[in-house]
Amino acid sequence: MQAFPPPYCDAQSVDSTLRAYGYAVLSPATVAQWAQCDGALLPQLADSWNGMPDDAYLKDGGRYRKRRHSCYVVQSGAVRTVAHRAHWQPVQYNALHGGMQRWFEPVLPATNENPAWTQLLLALGRSSNALFGTGAEEAWYTETHQFRIDTTDGIGRPTPEGAHRDGVDLVAVFLVGRTNIKGGETRVFDATGPQGLRFTLTEPWSLMLLDDARMIHESTPIQPLDESGGYRDTLVVTLRRRAFQGDDA
Repeated sequence: MQAFPPPYCDAQSVDSTLRAYGYAVLSPATVAQWAQCDGALLPQLADSWNGMPDDAYLKDGGRYRKRRHSCYVVQSGAVRTVAHRAHWQPVQYNALHGGMQRWFEPVLPATNENPAWTQLLLALGRSSNALFGTGAEEAWYTETHQFRIDTTDGIGRPTPEGAHRDGVDLVAVFLVGRTNIKGGETRVFDATGPQGLRFTLTEPWSLMLLDDARMIHESTPIQPLDESGGYRDTLVVTLRRRAFQGDDA
């Protein structure tokens, strides 16, 4: 199967690329530069993907997803952790799991304490301000999702809901690692037209940013390369103005 390389941009053009095309893809070196963090700290975060609890809410009956989830508010150059809360999406954006209060175990304290974690969230807040800000310092209601998709069932589905939008403003998908798998191709489509692209993130801590209103996205299933199995780890972060989903009223 042919693998399409990611269309990386450089750190200076992240915001302009996102504004022009609705997406931007960053190499690991560019992520460190864009986030103003020590790139050596990013691999240290990867340990927290080991031993994650199972996702108990999969409606397709699968056992292939493990997950942690925590929420923050990013504003004025600071990150504030909010009380642990359920993840909720409307059915409009997630036909498979929408309308459910899904309570996942929170991100581990050691993850929150790694400076790179905070610097990634701050960088996402800066890019959100650059793309959507009104001139004042917006409060960005931020959800972080640690995912491990494995091949326990013979196949793992990174996006069991199919091609979708998330109902937020900015979506960030970091590849944390791939082990002994094939597949997991990223596909991005213009929400209002026929344009689209496909590529495979293979480098740990490479990143895709999406303007969620403009772009639809999905990742194709993964399969193991041999009988020993495999997995794909990602960090998905969403940022939304005004409130977390479900709190608008």
